[in-house]
Amino acid sequence: MFWFVSVRDCFPLSHRRLGQLSGMCAMFASVLFASPVLADFEQGRQVGSADQFAVLAPRDRIAPENQMTQERIETLLPVLMQEADLDAWVVINREYAEDPVYFTLVPQPSFAARRTTMLVFHRVDNEAGEPEVRALSVNRYPLGEPYEIAWSGGDLEAQWAALAELLVSLDAQRIGINVSTHWPVADGLTHGLYERLLEVLSESEHGRLVPAQDLVVRWLETRTESELEVYPQIVGMARGVIAEAFSSRVITPGVTTTDDVAWYLRERFESLGLPIWFMPYVNVQRPGEPCAEDQAFCGVSGTIHRGDVIHTDVGICYLKLCTDTQEMGYVLRLGETEVPEGLVEAMAVGNQWQDHLTGSFETGRTGNQILARTIERSEADGIVSSTYTHPLGFVGHAPGPTIGMWDNQGNTPVQGDWPLYPNTGYAIEGNIKYPVPEWDDQWVQIKLEQVAWFDGEEVIYTAGRQTQWHVIE
Repeated sequence: MFWFVSVRDCFPLSHRRLGQLSGMCAMFASVLFASPVLADFEQGRQVGSADQFAVLAPRDRIAPENQMTQERIETLLPVLMQEADLDAWVVINREYAEDPVYFTLVPQPSFAARRTTMLVFHRVDNEAGEPEVRALSVNRYPLGEPYEIAWSGGDLEAQWAALAELLVSLDAQRIGINVSTHWPVADGLTHGLYERLLEVLSESEHGRLVPAQDLVVRWLETRTESELEVYPQIVGMARGVIAEAFSSRVITPGVTTTDDVAWYLRERFESLGLPIWFMPYVNVQRPGEPCAEDQAFCGVSGTIHRGDVIHTDVGICYLKLCTDTQEMGYVLRLGETEVPEGLVEAMAVGNQWQDHLTGSFETGRTGNQILARTIERSEADGIVSSTYTHPLGFVGHAPGPTIGMWDNQGNTPVQGDWPLYPNTGYAIEGNIKYPVPEWDDQWVQIKLEQVAWFDGEEVIYTAGRQTQWHVIE
């Protein structure tokens, strides 16, 4: 039996006034958001499991996914095309070589471009002077809403001729194509398709073709209201499975291995119908396994014992949105009832580092500038930290401002120079090291990663953050 509640009921983000559920969210919220009792993600140790959430069957995901896609094309894309100063945007795909943005633009169920599929987005201003976009398909197979059929047929030469005729008829002065030197996600137009496009257009039209790089990055990094409404549940499911894995339900000290836990995570997500985008990773730290202050990553694999600190890194994708989460657990020794105070303090320092990072977010600042400010604040507090935060969205490592890399705590060219925009999502990722008195002042590395979004003013953890240890009794 499920209890149906709203987003506010499930995740009481009191510091952020969430808008009312959109019509799309209201349509399926009663199916997706189900739990009589939810964890207090922000303040306490996570309780419960992923069973608290109802996961839509693949067939039932189609309607909300398509409605969110249509909403993005009709309301978000016009603004972004205007921002990028593009009159038209062309996305050309061939089966087995689809553009990275293709599946974010087309209705589901869609598994391939089906021969050659051409999408054309034409920006026009309405009577009020506001931008609107016509979504057009030059394609043998109709795509359905929101696409208008500009051409359909079976002859490839006729298709290319139709594309050229359409672009000329639109009289677009700046036509975006997906070519980029530095952003792989914006470099989806293959060399062969680019050459063919030049062939079918007259030389006088070639000068109108410009890189759509900025539009592609903005399209992929920006979240809509509907996406932000459902994201907490997706992250909550990921955190719920971690809570299951970091419990005596899964771990028997002296028997269970780190690989056992990693495979539990993978198979549990699969049983819920939640695809992972990388193999879950689990490792342990313990006294006697040295962790140097300048060591990039601390932790070993093998059998989990009492007194071990355990860490995992997991990521899932659901309703086209991806998560990336790292959390920490502790296996109680015989006679222990609480986590050692030194480890409690280490977790608090990790949260302090997170605060320095998220407090450095400001619209317009670049990733490199945010990193520099985070390092400055952390060093002033004597925190040994490393920051390697990345955007999240349709993919786990999404485009947008790179805020440090684990092997580069300085300047990251291009991606690190991208500015911060509102309504963008991030994996707040990094680590701190802290000397644990109970371990004879041996360093422990607290590796944390939580999904959050920036609303233009503040960073909000999408489903809270870890502030207390997972404890294996």
